[in-house]
Amino acid sequence: MANHKPLSVVNDDPNRPDRATAEQAVRTLIQWAGDDPDREGLLDTPARVVRAFEEYFQGYNADPQDILERTFEEVEGYDEMVLLKDIRFESHCEHHMAPIIGKAHVAYLPKSRVVGISKLARVVELYAQRLQIQEKMTAQVASAINDVLQPLGVAVVIEASHQCMTCRGVHKPGVSMITSKMLGAFREDDRTRREFLSMVANPSSSAFEML
Repeated sequence: MANHKPLSVVNDDPNRPDRATAEQAVRTLIQWAGDDPDREGLLDTPARVVRAFEEYFQGYNADPQDILERTFEEVEGYDEMVLLKDIRFESHCEHHMAPIIGKAHVAYLPKSRVVGISKLARVVELYAQRLQIQEKMTAQVASAINDVLQPLGVAVVIEASHQCMTCRGVHKPGVSMITSKMLGAFREDDRTRREFLSMVANPSSSAFEML
């Protein structure tokens, strides 16, 4: 993923523990697991884990409105679907803090303005870099795009594997979860929704079949 300003620089929440407190919490967990945080191989682990958390959870420090606010009107009358597929993301389950790894497909029907496609990927990344459940993340991405761009419709589909059920609990590897959120024309118009789902499922030919 792209490099962004570290969490420690931009998060000014007065209730946020300092780095030393966070590192001590990691030492406590190591001890609770049954190991010695003072042995050679683990001496730097607390600091490494805190730095990793800074990277994992940068999404708490960004606002989707700031990401999406720069739009373009010069689109020569383009009013068809804009779809960005296969946006890979890594997130963490808010129940077990285990990784969620997947991809998102995001589409919208512009009313009068469009946004740079990298901004769509950045919004997915923003919400992925928070403690999440997939259903909530799907709705958050769709709502953010809908609220800021105010298009004719927004569609989001997310497919992901959850390590909280592949590496623990029921231990079922190879299982994917799929969630979707349809707003506006994608919810109200069957043809628009089918076009989106067809393009997501069959990228090589579906777009041309609609012509």
